[in-house]
Amino acid sequence: MTGRLNSAQPYALGLFRIVIGLLFACHGAASLFGVLGGAGGDGSTIDAGTWPGWYAAVIQLVGGGLVLLGLGTRAAAFISSGSMAYAYFKVHQPEALWPMENGGEASAMFCWAMLLLVFTGSGAFGLDRLIAARGASGDDKASERAPVAA
Repeated sequence: MTGRLNSAQPYALGLFRIVIGLLFACHGAASLFGVLGGAGGDGSTIDAGTWPGWYAAVIQLVGGGLVLLGLGTRAAAFISSGSMAYAYFKVHQPEALWPMENGGEASAMFCWAMLLLVFTGSGAFGLDRLIAARGASGDDKASERAPVAA
C-alpha cells in the first residue's frame, strides 16, 4: 500500500498545486476585477495602487496563475507565501491572536500551502517539468550531433 501511495505522490502534489493556484488566483481576480463576488463579497474592487490590498491582489492573481500552471512554481510560491504571511501579521493578527478570531484563516492556509510548494516544487502536470524534460532531451540530441574532440 505504501509503495502505491508513494508512486502517486507527484500526481497528488500536482493536483494540490493546481487547486491551490486556482483558488489563490480567484482571490486576486475577485479583488481586481470584481468577479466571483468581488473584494468584499459585494462585487467591489480595490482601487489601483492602494497599499497593501491592490499589490496583494496582483500577487494573488499572477502568483496563483503561475502556481496553477506549474511555471516558476517555487519562486511564485515563495513570493505568494510571503505576501500571505505579511497579510496575516499586519492585517489579521493585530485584531486577535488566533486565525479563527481574526478572520485570517485564508491567509494562514495559503501561506503554509505556498510554503510547502516552495520545498516540493510543481509535482506532476506542471510546465516546469515539461520544460525541464524538453531541455534535457534537447541536450541529449545536441550532444549526439556535437563532434568529439580528439
